[in-house]
Amino acid sequence: MMNLTDIRTVKSLLSKYGFHFLKGLGQNFLIDETVCPKIAKLGGATSGHGILEIGSGIGTLTQQLALHADKVAAIELDKRLFPMLEETVGEFKNLHIIHGDILQQNISQILEQEFPDIPVSVCANLPYYITTPILMHLLESGANVDAITVMVQKEVADKLQAKVGTREAGAITIAVNYYGTVEQLFSVPRTSFMPEPNVDSAVIQIQVKRRYTEMIKDERHFFSMVKCGFSQRRKMISNSLAATMGYDKEMLEQLVLDLDLPWKVRIEQLTMDQLIELSNRLCMYHSKE
Repeated sequence: MMNLTDIRTVKSLLSKYGFHFLKGLGQNFLIDETVCPKIAKLGGATSGHGILEIGSGIGTLTQQLALHADKVAAIELDKRLFPMLEETVGEFKNLHIIHGDILQQNISQILEQEFPDIPVSVCANLPYYITTPILMHLLESGANVDAITVMVQKEVADKLQAKVGTREAGAITIAVNYYGTVEQLFSVPRTSFMPEPNVDSAVIQIQVKRRYTEMIKDERHFFSMVKCGFSQRRKMISNSLAATMGYDKEMLEQLVLDLDLPWKVRIEQLTMDQLIELSNRLCMYHSKE
């Protein structure tokens, strides 16, 4: 098996195929030999389990996943990598590499086709520029995955793990907490990559658990409210939601009081339960119109 964390081996491979990094795809290949085995182990790559990988790159993480999981399906956008992948991971009979954009894929359909009889988890070294859209696409798909274990920018990892209702949290924090629980597993320094990025990374894991489904009257409205509110997060709720969602300001001010919230409260200060209650009350306001 080719050592894809050896810099000389990787450079020789890239040269052989005339490969050049595309900044637009956020390509950074792991060259730290300790990282991918840890991701595979913590991410659920075990006997009796399947793994959906997003972005196989040259196959560094793919190797470790295929070594330990019953089956791996990897979705890769850059077709230039396919000849290299044939050389680096072509020996694995339990691996299927799919050409495509993860954001355009029907995740549930892929899981049904690739893993009809075994539990599945997601593992990936995500491109920084598209981390949030990919996470939301996975979570909103409703696909039956046990966990999502991904490498992300350290700053994003901190935001995902922030406590809802604090200044450190953001709209993505609310969304991920709605769909599951987040844990930061370990940090990865920028020196672990080639080319070396300008930031450090961290591996996070989302245990997928739809804990709030029964509490919310309208899921679409809830996420729209969170997105709109956080777009003007430093404003009072009565101002931000009036400006972004068209609600009557006086109604919002009264609703804030009815919920026993401080008059000048901002959306970033609300707990998950308070956000859900606010959304449900606004849905009732809609139904009365």
